[in-house]
Amino acid sequence: MNWIILIVAGLCETGFTCCLGRAKYVTGTEWWLWIGGFLAFSILSMVLLAKAIQTLPLGTAYPVWTGIGAVGTVFIGIFVFHEPATFWRLFFLTTLIGSIVGLKALS
Repeated sequence: MNWIILIVAGLCETGFTCCLGRAKYVTGTEWWLWIGGFLAFSILSMVLLAKAIQTLPLGTAYPVWTGIGAVGTVFIGIFVFHEPATFWRLFFLTTLIGSIVGLKALS
């Protein structure tokens, strides 16, 4: 169950980076709404991470959490913000995913 909580925490990390990315394109009330989403996802992500490490080793949970957030953020960047999907970017993204799976497999 704590692995599921950790995955959701990582997805929340992706959520807060997406909100931050959207906030840079808007002003006024819409900016405040995106920043509110950023704060909500940030708090939820940290709370879920804290819950997950009650039974998972911190040295495994934290890199998996940040890895999920990083992978999700790259996907959001490519598909939502139209950032380039170069060979090397995808290559290193693949090695990051392999590392996350490896940490999960060893725990």
